[in-house]
Amino acid sequence: MKNTPFTEKHIAMGAKMAEFAGYNMPISYTGINEEHHAVRNNAGIFDVSHMGEFILKGENALDLIQRVTSNDASKLTDGKAQYSCLPNNEGGIVDDLLVYCVEQNKTYMLVVNASNIEKDWNWISKHNTNGVEMHNISDKTALLAVQGPKATEYMQQLTDMDITGLKYYTFCKGKFAGVENVLVSATGYTGAGGVEIYFEDKDGEAQKIWDAIFEVGAPLGLKPIGLAARDTLRLEKGFCLYGNDINDTTSPIEAGLGWITKFTKDFTARPIIEGHKTNGVSRKLVGFTMVDRGIPRHDYKIQDAAGNEIGIVTSGTQSPTLGQAIGLGYVTTANAAEGSDIYIMIRDKGVKAQVTKLPFVQ
Repeated sequence: MKNTPFTEKHIAMGAKMAEFAGYNMPISYTGINEEHHAVRNNAGIFDVSHMGEFILKGENALDLIQRVTSNDASKLTDGKAQYSCLPNNEGGIVDDLLVYCVEQNKTYMLVVNASNIEKDWNWISKHNTNGVEMHNISDKTALLAVQGPKATEYMQQLTDMDITGLKYYTFCKGKFAGVENVLVSATGYTGAGGVEIYFEDKDGEAQKIWDAIFEVGAPLGLKPIGLAARDTLRLEKGFCLYGNDINDTTSPIEAGLGWITKFTKDFTARPIIEGHKTNGVSRKLVGFTMVDRGIPRHDYKIQDAAGNEIGIVTSGTQSPTLGQAIGLGYVTTANAAEGSDIYIMIRDKGVKAQVTKLPFVQ
């Protein structure tokens, strides 16, 4: 099991640790609800150094990205980022990822899920037929996400870069907390605002940045946050989690990711996915809110009122913000309309829920 540069910090702060994607990660510190509310209302810091980062360089870097991703990376200019996915040959999803344009048409950074680093690297490498220079910098890159409505205000104290002025899905690079070549972006996974801070783990710089963040933030209420609250925060916004809501068998169209699937270019399995768009799909990923009491969990079956099996839960939790149980799941298209009644099978009993428009929390 791997450690991040901050593992000892988490343990010293009393975090409950567990294995996640091969890393020893903090799951919670003081409790999911308290950590969740800290991020929604103030600011919290997540160690997400387990994520993967690849650098693609050269005159054919954009061409490679265009061929392996669903979104249109040609729209990116310096300092812009986009959400995308890597379709497989059957029209499923190898992974979802972020594409950062460091230097247009020359240098890009791809940020991928921790559990898929090797899989994604091999997939992209297989399609690298034009000599694109590729570097897997995952092991030497540290990543902290400082999230919440007050996060940018607190982090601005540590840099001359204009963090408070960063627009959604943009980034800047410069000096942060006295450390050079730090990339700060606004592509958060909580929907609460804030920034992500990428930097090389060398010469004690990781500890320096962590300590600086707490020095300015802790007196103002910034809290360390574990992966459990990260999950409840992203679910309230209806954000997909790879391995739960999307995987190698789910089409971007089924998953509601048509908005990151651009048919203005050629990419892996484009004809298949375009067929899903044109002809429709038999199932769709929907959000739902529990009407009757019960907590939906991953892989619980979903039925209609007549007891027919119509789908499966992919993610579920008790929403700390709403005080109500919510979830995501695939259901047959006929049952996917907002307001449709569905039944989640909890301990062999159909518990009533209703299809709800996403996001659950604005």
